Amino acid sequence: MNQNEIETLINLLMLFGLFAALAVWWATKHGGTRGRIAERARMAAATHRSDSAAAAQDDGETSTRRERVLRRLARIGDKIPLFDAKYRLKLQKEMVKSGYRSNLAVSILLAVKFFCGLACAAATVMLGSRIPMVGAYPAARGIAMLMVFIVGMIVPEYVVAFRASRRRKKMAGCLPDALDLLVICTNAGNSLGVSIRRVADELKTICPPLSDEFSLAADELKLSGDSTRALNNLAERIDLPSIRALISTLTQSMRYGTPITQALRTLSRTERVAHIVSLEEKAAKLAPKMVVPMMLFILPAIIAIAAGPAVIQLLAFIAGNK
Repeated sequence: MNQNEIETLINLLMLFGLFAALAVWWATKHGGTRGRIAERARMAAATHRSDSAAAAQDDGETSTRRERVLRRLARIGDKIPLFDAKYRLKLQKEMVKSGYRSNLAVSILLAVKFFCGLACAAATVMLGSRIPMVGAYPAARGIAMLMVFIVGMIVPEYVVAFRASRRRKKMAGCLPDALDLLVICTNAGNSLGVSIRRVADELKTICPPLSDEFSLAADELKLSGDSTRALNNLAERIDLPSIRALISTLTQSMRYGTPITQALRTLSRTERVAHIVSLEEKAAKLAPKMVVPMMLFILPAIIAIAAGPAVIQLLAFIAGNK
């Protein structure tokens, strides 16, 4: 056997070892009572979802190709035993903060994490022989494969967290306007649920994420009637200090019978001042941040334009004297 055939055999053995380790993990999770209970719970959830999907299909709803792919990913995510119920609950909270409120969101994310880890591990095995100081040692390549597999499974979580952070920043920027609209609606004599619904309708084109959250809160207020629980759910979904202050103000106003309009007006003024202060802070940080790009990109061009003709004349004078 030549060197290429030996490397190919080693790569195949590494991939087989990865799948064997995953199979052992699967058997370990399924071996005990907790594993069987968890498997039954996952199977029941998958059966319920498949029945719901079949019922929806019988009702005449046509599923697109994207929906079919997402449903298959959700089935795979339900069957992956690498993640326990506590971890799935944590991921569910992160997905809700990112705007994904579907029942299949967590299962789809778990499937994406698993396939991303496998793809990274396979790429590391196939290209590991070209990595300097690692490719010559199969054991080092195996360790690198496991490390890359773990990193590949972590990357989708960071993507979700980054999306949730961007969504929160966008909602924080539009919150003062939403509070002003709430003050106007409550001054007009509308109830809290009607005011939140009207603000959600007005924010559809300005800030869709905040509009969606307010719409869901208005629906919960209308259906459940428990205003405290609906407002607390809104605070948990958005997870902003300003929203928590708003919910606390509204809850105390409803509990003690104080006017909501005055409390909202005070909170709106405070949020507006805080927003202006944050904008001024960003503007003050702009000058130091522009120093490095100016030194790297703008200053060399200015020096070349200003000193270029003089340097050219000096070189021509030196060449003429020679």
